[in-house]
Amino acid sequence: MSEQPHGGTYGYGYGFAVPPMPSTPPPAPPDGLRAAAVGLLNLSGLGLGYALTRRWTYLVACWLATGVLLLVALPADPDGVPMGLVVVYLVLLLAAGVHGAVVGLRTRLVWPTGSPLAIALGLVLLAVPAGGVVLYDMARDEANEQALLDRLDQADRLVRAGGSRPFGVAESDYRKALREYREIRSGHPDSRAAARVPDRLKTYYTTVGAAYEQQDYCTAIPALTYLRTVPATMGRQALGTLAAWPDDRLATSLYECGAQRLGGEDADWTGNFGELLRTFADSEQAAKVAPAVDSAVDKAAKGVHGSDPCAAVDRLRTLGTQAGGLNAGTGDAAEAVAASAARAGRSADSGVYACGVDQYKEGDFGEARETMNKYVADNKSAGNRALAKKFAIAAEVADEIPSAGKRLPTLASGGSISVTIKNDSPNPITVLYTGPVTGSLTLKACRGCTSYSLLTPSLAGFKPCQDSSRNYPQRTIRLPVGTTYFVHKSTSSDGSSPASDTARLQSGYIYTECAYTTKSLGF
Repeated sequence: MSEQPHGGTYGYGYGFAVPPMPSTPPPAPPDGLRAAAVGLLNLSGLGLGYALTRRWTYLVACWLATGVLLLVALPADPDGVPMGLVVVYLVLLLAAGVHGAVVGLRTRLVWPTGSPLAIALGLVLLAVPAGGVVLYDMARDEANEQALLDRLDQADRLVRAGGSRPFGVAESDYRKALREYREIRSGHPDSRAAARVPDRLKTYYTTVGAAYEQQDYCTAIPALTYLRTVPATMGRQALGTLAAWPDDRLATSLYECGAQRLGGEDADWTGNFGELLRTFADSEQAAKVAPAVDSAVDKAAKGVHGSDPCAAVDRLRTLGTQAGGLNAGTGDAAEAVAASAARAGRSADSGVYACGVDQYKEGDFGEARETMNKYVADNKSAGNRALAKKFAIAAEVADEIPSAGKRLPTLASGGSISVTIKNDSPNPITVLYTGPVTGSLTLKACRGCTSYSLLTPSLAGFKPCQDSSRNYPQRTIRLPVGTTYFVHKSTSSDGSSPASDTARLQSGYIYTECAYTTKSLGF
């Protein structure tokens, strides 16, 4: 019996069960070359070994570690990356290499399938960190160069700013700039900044010593003196010809400044000339010192016969003292200066007479008297010593009777008129007189004579020097016709004041001049 198919529709179907993708590839047979390839690829710092073995978490960890390093290292800094960070990164890199080798030992690569090719790729990629180190060192060197150039520029700015200020104010900045130049040149001799230092030093010298070029010699001295100390800081070899650059300029400044001050009252010229003679004894400038001092002495000596001889005398004495005290060391120039100092002293001594005459003419009789007395005392053999004595006498008379000073004393003596001077005083006296003839005399005290009352001379019948019972000390002199001024003064230290008298002498008369003393209230 056969079976008949039932009516209806029949269909055939096929079903497949797809297993889920594993998170890690299935283990593969151990392969040492593959392990080495993965380890090498991880040593690049990019985690490519983990990428080819599908270890994504570790790949991201490698990127993070490298990213942190790059974040810290870039842009390149002269100080570089902190050593601690470098050590940590290297440890992580080695750990990634070792771990990658372990993973690659039993894990197939996504690509390339051949381990030798992967090893070759790993070796090539090692150039990435190696090249990065080289490039970083280059960037770091450039950063260091820029830092040095910045320091150089900062030092240049200090020098430029100092050029607009007095040296004393700018000196600290100059010294700071010089330290920068020295440190750049000695600490980084192969740098671009160090190569520029020689040119900067030329600018440095010309800026510091700019006052010399402006012929402001006194101002230039401290700056040029400072520049002579620079070789001790920078070294003469580093400076080359600049080491001697300030010498001639300083010598010139010392001379010119000293010569300017020599003509006035400023005593600092001795310091300038002294420093010049000690420091640059063989220079052309030092050879000018003695003639300059000698010329100043000549000029002052000529002033003795000018309108203000007393000022000329003072100038000569000042010159003599200053030049005599000049600390000029030894040598021909120093000896010549000493000779000029001695000549200034002699000229001053001889000029005192002219000073006294000028004081007398100006009516400074007290000063004239002191000046002439000093001249007489200091010049025992001077030709005008006798006339100086006359001036001293006339000045003392004129100090009591100003009209007596209208006439200059002369060496004239004698005359046609007899004048007898008597002393009716218990004190010895000195009688000074001037007029056509100038002189002085002394009379002893009158024995038995006494001082008169202050009112006695005004009484009628008062006749001093008329008591026939007394032997008055007296002396007779002869004087010319004209007005003679007398001053009587006690030579004892009794505090008495001098007395004066004006006598108009005429021919045919005999004159008597009587000196007496009055007192009041016991004085």
